[in-house]
Amino acid sequence: MILRPKKSPTPPTPNLNRYRVPILDRTIDLLELLARHPEGLTLSAMTEALQTPKNSVFRIATTLALRGYAERDEATKIYRLSRSLLALSHTALGVEGMLKAAWPTLEALRDATGETALIGILAGAHGLVLDQIPSSHPVKVVVEIGCAFSLQTSAPAKAILAFLNEREREALILGMRFVRHTKNTLVSAEAYRAELETVRKEGVSFDRREESETYACTAAPVFDQRGRVVAAVWISGPSDRVTPKTLPQFAAAVKSQAIALSRRLGYPQTTASE
Repeated sequence: MILRPKKSPTPPTPNLNRYRVPILDRTIDLLELLARHPEGLTLSAMTEALQTPKNSVFRIATTLALRGYAERDEATKIYRLSRSLLALSHTALGVEGMLKAAWPTLEALRDATGETALIGILAGAHGLVLDQIPSSHPVKVVVEIGCAFSLQTSAPAKAILAFLNEREREALILGMRFVRHTKNTLVSAEAYRAELETVRKEGVSFDRREESETYACTAAPVFDQRGRVVAAVWISGPSDRVTPKTLPQFAAAVKSQAIALSRRLGYPQTTASE
C-alpha cells in the first residue's frame, strides 16, 4: 500500500471584487471607450455606450479634460483622448529608450552649435521638455525638465504638428488661442497653417523670437520605426547669438541630427525632413 501525503486544503480564493472602486472602474471604461473611438464621442453617445448615468459620465469626462487627458471640442461638443495619455505611455514603455538613443544627438547638437540642445514631445495642448544638454556659454537658455512649451510659438511644437495627420493637427490648431507676445508672433490660424506647410517642405521649424525677444530656437521632427512623428529636437539660445544670420547653419545641424536619431529609433526610410 502506498501512503500519499494528505494535501493541504486549498485556501479559498479571496474575493477581490469587494476592493473595487466604482468611480475608477467607470473612468477606465470611459478611457477604453474613447480609445476605441479616436474621432471622439459626444456626451450622449458615451452615456449610451456605457449605460451609465449622464451626470456621472459628464463629471468623469470633465475631470479628464481638466487634467489634460481628454479634450472637448467646444463647437461639436465631442470629447477625445489627448496626447497626455501618449506621454504617460511613453514614460512607461518607451521614453527611456528614446532618451538613451537621443543623448548622442543632444551632445552633437550642443557641440556643433554651442547652444543648449533639447528633446521634447507633445502632451495635450502643450509640449513637454524631456531632456537637455546645456550650452557651455556663461549666458545660456536652460529650462526645467518637464517644463511645458507653447504650441503657438515654439519651434519644437511646430516641428511635431507639421507631421501629424490632418485631423490631429487641426484639432490642436482649433484649440489654440493666438495671443501676441512679440512683434514676430503668429497671431492667426491661417498664418500658423502656412508656417506648418513650410516646415513640412523644409523639415525644420523656427521660433524667431516669437515667445520672447530674448531667445530664438530651431527644431526638427523625430520619427519612430512606423513613420510616426514622436518628438522634436532643437537648440535654443540668446537672440544675440541665435540670429537670422546663424539660424540657417544651426537649422542644418538640428535637421541632420534629427534624421540620425530617427534612424536609431528604427525609421528606415528617407524622411520628409531630408
